[in-house]
Parts: sequence; C-alpha cells; structure tokens
Amino acid sequence: MIHARGLVATFVTGKGKSKREVRAVDGVDLDIAEGEVVGFLGPNGAGKTTTLRMLTTLLRPTAGTATVNGYDVTTESVQVRRSIGYVSQMGATFSQALAGDEVADHGQLYGMSRRDAVRRGKELFAQLQLDGLWDRMPKNMSGGQRRRLDIAMGLIHDPTLVFLDEPTTGLDPQARANLWEHISKLRTERGATVFLTTHYLDEADALSDRIMIIDNGRIVAADTPENLKSQVSGDLVHLEFGAGEPVARAAAQLESLGATEIRVDGVGVRARLRGSAKVVPGLLRELEASGNTIESIEIMRPTLDDVFLTLTGRSLRDAEAAADTEEMSDEISA
Repeated sequence: MIHARGLVATFVTGKGKSKREVRAVDGVDLDIAEGEVVGFLGPNGAGKTTTLRMLTTLLRPTAGTATVNGYDVTTESVQVRRSIGYVSQMGATFSQALAGDEVADHGQLYGMSRRDAVRRGKELFAQLQLDGLWDRMPKNMSGGQRRRLDIAMGLIHDPTLVFLDEPTTGLDPQARANLWEHISKLRTERGATVFLTTHYLDEADALSDRIMIIDNGRIVAADTPENLKSQVSGDLVHLEFGAGEPVARAAAQLESLGATEIRVDGVGVRARLRGSAKVVPGLLRELEASGNTIESIEIMRPTLDDVFLTLTGRSLRDAEAAADTEEMSDEISA
C-alpha cells in the first residue's frame, strides 16, 4: 500500500548570514502492507508530520520516491488523493455548518452523487455512534463527537488506506478509548490499512500491528510492539526493605545475576533484569534467608517509552518539550 525509498524534505530557515538548510526528513524508507495498522511515533521536530504530508501529497519531496496505493506521490498526486482517506490533526469541519451537510458535501467532492453521499454518510454516523447528530453543528458537539465526525469525512468515499494524524489529541480518556474501538474496526470490519501518527505510547501499543519510530528525520526502529519492547535490557525490578542495611547486598546480588542500570535509593534498589520471572523468586529466598525484611517488590515490563529511551537516549515524553521544527516546514518553497 505504501512504498517509499530515500524520502527527503529540506527547508531553509533564517535570513542573511543566519540562513541555513534543515533536513526535516533525511532518507526515510517505508513498506506498509495491505491491512496493516502502523503506528508512526516520534517527538515534535522528528519528521513525523512532514513524512505524513509527503505521503498524502500535501508536500512535494525534496528527494526520494514514494508510491501510495500504487500511485506516485509526485507525478500522480490526484490519483493518490482520490484513493486515500485523511484525517488531519486540526480537523476539517466548519463549525457552523450542519454535520450531515459537511459529510455529504465532502463525498460529492470525490465524485459521489448527493443521494449516495447522504446514504453513505448516514451509515457512517450509525457506525461511529453519531446517531441523531446529522442536523447538529460541529460547534455544538463534544470533542469526541467532532473527532468521529472528522473520521466520517475521511471515510465517506470508502478508501482502502486511511491516514490518521493525532486522532485522539485533546480527548478525555473515555472518548479516547471509544475512538480506539472505532479505529480498530477500520481494519477488522472494513479491511482498511491505517497509518496512524500519535504521541500517545499506549495508543500505539494498543492499536498497531507494527510501530515505526522516527527521530532526527530518520527511521530508528520498525517492528511489532512486543519485539521492540523485547530489545530493552530486561524488566524493571524495584525492591524495598524495612531498613537500608540490606540494600547494598541486594544490589550486589542483582549485579551477579546480570542486572544493569542498578540504582540504590535509601531503602530501595531498582535495576533492569532479563528473565526476571525466573530469577527473582530465588533472589527473594536468598535475601529472606539472610534475615532481610522485604517490604515490597515491583516488576514492570518494558514500555514503548523505554524503547525510545534506549534508541535515542531520551524519553519520548521529555522530547515533546523540544522545539517543533516541523512547523517551520511550512516555509518550504515550491
């Protein structure tokens, strides 16, 4: 469905002597198969949105090639746009129009008759739990309802490939969970391929068959969520004792078991340990046999944020505070 090789996007920032060229995307390769749900992760400025804009023909690549649904994004951009659904982060509805009219008008832009667009739109409203909202203005809807309306507009022409750009940003937990269910159904019930950009690690983990991580304009990892998490050096084991004396002994025993990232803090010690489910019971027996009182133990499996930290040396959440280089890509000249 998506095949890209060496995608590059550059833009110029500053003026005069401070003028410089910035590579927002630096040689990205992508292969996405039919029926996949792919999560595309990366901090602001990593090249995530710029890559999405090139694949949806909103931005012409500086270099490289890409085909979407078999069409070249540069020479066959009209065919690409006709064959995909796109839900932007900012949404596309006019707040003072009637929701039904917005969706039907969008369908007509894709060549549908008014009758077919209305019929299809009402089917989507039922599927996306927007019943009774056909004649309501988006400004009078909740955030979750507006996002589902955006998705209805992106699906009105029944595309086989759907691009979702930060679909749950700003939603409350209940609305996010509800929208997750609808995104999952795009593949399971409609057979669609979904390209999902998100900042939410739990969202990518729950929805994606495969995850791609982009940093500094390059793909630094691409695999299933479980395979990516297995690359992190073990589970996080946290032991707390009734007193500080056993902590040093526990840290030494953890080191002898091959633990890494060992940190001692007061009456607690934490470390990364591979195969913790097999190793920790024996460790506890040894510590208790020595008369040490263990107050608590916590074992946490690696998360996608741990993966990002391992690959890039920074947390994805921390990286969100970085400057949003991608916003400057609007300055790219044709």
